[in-house]
Amino acid sequence: MASIGKIARRTFLIGTAAIAGGVAFGVYQVRKDAPNPLIAGEDEATLNPYILINQDGITIIAPRAEMGQGVHTTLAALVAEELDAAWDDITVLHGPPAQAYYNQALLGLALPFRHYADSDFQHNLRKNVGMVGKLLNLQVTGGSTSTKDAYDRMRHAGASAREALKLAAAAQLGVDASTLRTEDSAVIAPDGTTLAYTALAKAVRDITPPDVPLRPKSSWKYLGKSMPRTDMVAKVTGTAQFAADTKLEGLKFATVRMNPRRSGMISYDDSAARAMPGVEAIIDLGDGIGVVANNTWLAIQAANAVEIEWEPATYPADTAGMLAAIKASLNNAPDSTTRNDGNVTASIAGTEITAEYIVPFLAHATMEPMNATALFTGDALTVWSGNQAPIIVRDKCAAAVGLTPEQVTVHTTFLGGGFGRRGEYDFSGHAARIAAAMPGRPIRMTWSREEDMRHDFYRPAAVAQFRGVVADGTAQLLDGKIAAPSVTHISSMRLVGQIPPGPDRGHVEGAADQPYAIPNFRLTGHLTDLSVPLGFWRSVGNSFNGFFFDTFIDEMAHAAGADPLQFRLDLARREHAPSAGVISAVGDMSGWTGTTPDNIGRGVAFTYSFGTPVAEVVEVEDTGNGIRINTCWIACDVGTALDPSIIKAQMVSGAIYGLSAAMQGEITFADGAAEQGNFYDYDALRMHNVPEFAVQILETSPHMGGVGEPGTPPSMPALGNALFDLTGTRARELPLIKTFDLIL
Repeated sequence: MASIGKIARRTFLIGTAAIAGGVAFGVYQVRKDAPNPLIAGEDEATLNPYILINQDGITIIAPRAEMGQGVHTTLAALVAEELDAAWDDITVLHGPPAQAYYNQALLGLALPFRHYADSDFQHNLRKNVGMVGKLLNLQVTGGSTSTKDAYDRMRHAGASAREALKLAAAAQLGVDASTLRTEDSAVIAPDGTTLAYTALAKAVRDITPPDVPLRPKSSWKYLGKSMPRTDMVAKVTGTAQFAADTKLEGLKFATVRMNPRRSGMISYDDSAARAMPGVEAIIDLGDGIGVVANNTWLAIQAANAVEIEWEPATYPADTAGMLAAIKASLNNAPDSTTRNDGNVTASIAGTEITAEYIVPFLAHATMEPMNATALFTGDALTVWSGNQAPIIVRDKCAAAVGLTPEQVTVHTTFLGGGFGRRGEYDFSGHAARIAAAMPGRPIRMTWSREEDMRHDFYRPAAVAQFRGVVADGTAQLLDGKIAAPSVTHISSMRLVGQIPPGPDRGHVEGAADQPYAIPNFRLTGHLTDLSVPLGFWRSVGNSFNGFFFDTFIDEMAHAAGADPLQFRLDLARREHAPSAGVISAVGDMSGWTGTTPDNIGRGVAFTYSFGTPVAEVVEVEDTGNGIRINTCWIACDVGTALDPSIIKAQMVSGAIYGLSAAMQGEITFADGAAEQGNFYDYDALRMHNVPEFAVQILETSPHMGGVGEPGTPPSMPALGNALFDLTGTRARELPLIKTFDLIL
């Protein structure tokens, strides 16, 4: 039976799937192959990392995490399209921590080009630079890169496997391979003889898979269509395996209570907790405690019973102090000037407007709280974790318990929401450290919701100041300054121990890189030295810059006396046709006229992010008992739409995430700690106040764009602009509930 390098074979025992007596296929399209994590046992072959065929069917090893976004379905379709696999024969499993599954597309986002204007050369340069991710073991799900990264690699894997199977069949049948065809997981001879792929697994072990051309889009059977989700049946029936579903003999339950001020612990008294029946251990974790008990609820109650004296925070104690520090950094020299067209200091005739905007800290608030299961045996550690970065989790957990990475096995389970939060390793590390304190006892560690909210790595608060000049109905000048602590710097130091070189482009993304033909256009970034823990939040810098930039564009349109949608369309047409296309499309979808009844407001917004231009129109209504969001229209151009239903779902979910944050999302601080602790004070849209959605997908962009995050940034300004249309009051600060009577 196959083993997975030095990783235990149960890595692939997720749900009811098992790999035994099979063969793995795939052509890894990089200059030098990364080590294959699949090692063949007797009577089997493992030719590369992505496809395994055995008597049970076809297993596709996915290099990216399934966290509800449907990526396993799309990755499976990429392989199945070229492999000629029957859809019902496919099982998809998470790949183990392995360099072979590095993300090639992620690093390319950092290159200093305007993404929307990429030439073919620049696009290919991004891909080549992305190969550095292999050297960094960058096995990460994020940046809306999963399908872009897999698009060529996983199709090549399927195509090479198909041709290898035909060669194996040709040898058995005594015919030329060119006379054979494939269909529905079988090789078919001219006389109708059929050999199932599963029957050819052992025969193909000594065949080197050939590198063959990929099929044209015109012949696609799965790609470009809405496919049945590979994870749907398991999730509907409750058989899907999340980290908290891990069941092991002798399992014990744990939680943690960490310093809410994000520093150390002075002392604690656990006598009351130890006296509680069923509490088995209180563990000193340095900056907090771990509690082990015979159920999770008891562990949480015992943790709360411990009297703890905490060290103070290393950052300003309250929100006002933090915002003051952020705003003050606008007066410092810029850390980046990534857009500087024309001359913004020249005297430009026209109407000048200025504005200042503020957005708060935000939490990820995944529906599944942070949790992991771990078993430490002294010389080995096994961790079950829903995570976005398996190699980071493996290595950090190894360091936490004094083992080498080779002694640690990480099983990536389904994720109950990620949004960037599960790219972190802290919760997995807690499970590992608690398990190490109780060798031989499997530990299921679950944070309380309050622990989750108060120990998030937050989306930063940010402040922006803009100055603009409009004349002749269009924008002549835009000069913007954006201040916030750096997500990239703080996260990179925590995760990989170094800061990327060059200007922090992520700090100004969603503003400096917008495809508008404004002749005098400057955007500067100002980093605030603030030690509040920050992390990658869905759409990252685009999440606040999309609100800043597009709201100011809306203000400029009104100052110019122009229709807001036409104002954007005119600027985009001169700079980037696909962006203009989505603005025009959303206008047609929504029946935009520029006028609305007295109790109705409409706002349009646009943001280019992650390679995808997205335009949204939001309609709001004053019901007399509060303002309701009626409808949200979304138009996006993804270049190549691999699965329309998944793209639509991601655009809608991204907008809901953004609208939730815009309406009421806010993390505030007092005495160094986050004040919000659960959904009663950090809520999202609910069924009763979610608007109707309509999504249109365009495919005119020359390169494939991402879909997981681009729906979020324009949703926030679209809602604010709609409220301005309804009330005449301009929203320059989020959340909007501070200014408007919204139905929650």
